[in-house]
Amino acid sequence: MVAKRFDVYLVNLDPTIGAEIQKTRPCLIISPDEMNRNIRTVIIAPMTSTQKEYPTRVSCTFHNKQGQIVLDQLRTIDKARLIKKLGTIDSRAQLDVISVLQRLFAF
Repeated sequence: MVAKRFDVYLVNLDPTIGAEIQKTRPCLIISPDEMNRNIRTVIIAPMTSTQKEYPTRVSCTFHNKQGQIVLDQLRTIDKARLIKKLGTIDSRAQLDVISVLQRLFAF
C-alpha cells in the first residue's frame, strides 16, 4: 500500500493516553510522498466532526460532512494502522493544511 499526501484513510488510533484523539476515525496523511514510499510509517492528522476555533484546526468538507483536520494532534503511525483509503481532500483544504503547518513549525 502506498499512501499519498492528502489521502484520507480510516485509521485505528487506539491505544491512546490522556487527551490524545482516540477511536478508529478518518485521518489525513501529511507526510511527504517520498517518505510514504520508502519507510513503514506515515505522519497523520486526525479528522473530527467537532468544531473548535483553534488556529491549528482546518475546516473542511469530506464526503459531504463538515469537520476539521486536527493539526495539533499529529502522529507518526505504522502503516499497519491504515485500514482503508476513504478518498482525498480537495485542493483548497490542501493549501490550508500546508499554510497552517508552515505557521505551526515556523520559528
